[in-house]
Amino acid sequence: MATALITGASAGLGLEFAWQLATARHDLVLVARDEARLERVAQQIRAAAGVRVQVLPADLSVPDDVARVAERLAIRGAAEEDTPGAAGRRPVGLLVNNAGYAVHQRFVGGDVDAEVKALDVMVRAVLVLSHAAADQMAERGRGAILNVASVAALTASGTYSAAKAWVRTFTEGLAVELRGTGVTATALCPGLTHTEFHERAGIDYTQLPDVAWLNADRVVAAALADVRRGVVISTPSLRYRVASGLLKVAPRAAVRAFEGR
Repeated sequence: MATALITGASAGLGLEFAWQLATARHDLVLVARDEARLERVAQQIRAAAGVRVQVLPADLSVPDDVARVAERLAIRGAAEEDTPGAAGRRPVGLLVNNAGYAVHQRFVGGDVDAEVKALDVMVRAVLVLSHAAADQMAERGRGAILNVASVAALTASGTYSAAKAWVRTFTEGLAVELRGTGVTATALCPGLTHTEFHERAGIDYTQLPDVAWLNADRVVAAALADVRRGVVISTPSLRYRVASGLLKVAPRAAVRAFEGR
């Protein structure tokens, strides 16, 4: 039974990752800011799936909190005893860097502190946690890192696109470096997905047709299947794979013009 650590695990795709991995008999380490919500999720998963769940409250915009999560990822030795507390001492075999959010403001004239905080969560934390996980996984000769990027990485929609473009490119480079170690790196690049993400960001996408939306359970199932196959860029759904292909070949001037509309 492997152990998976998931950031942003209390809601959205992170919560769906937790449930699907627990159903597949993975022990879990759940990371998010809201400790009370994490504890409720952990209790539900323990009762329903019978797996060990460790709760690790952390604000990934705070360097000291990121360091605590990195320390958990760096654990190499396995606990021998079969107890609930043993979940906190087992090496992590799958890291899911899922935490992230959009800052609903224009960059020019906006709150730069809010932008820096989002950058810390979606870029700095991903870098630090991937480094901690890759070191111990490569030493053990097995493991996987799944970093949640976005189709938005190929667009020009502000700082969120920039952060996700970094995640995508970073993960590709990490996959190259990990080749031959028994460890894989995958960037998940979903399109619009039904979660709390857009509501929390204050973004109204209700005018978009149903065909534009993906369901979280299918996105997560496709991502985990791609991780098992060692796929580097995972883009769930044919329509978003086509959209990604078009964005990659379209003139950047055309992409910027579309975003401006």
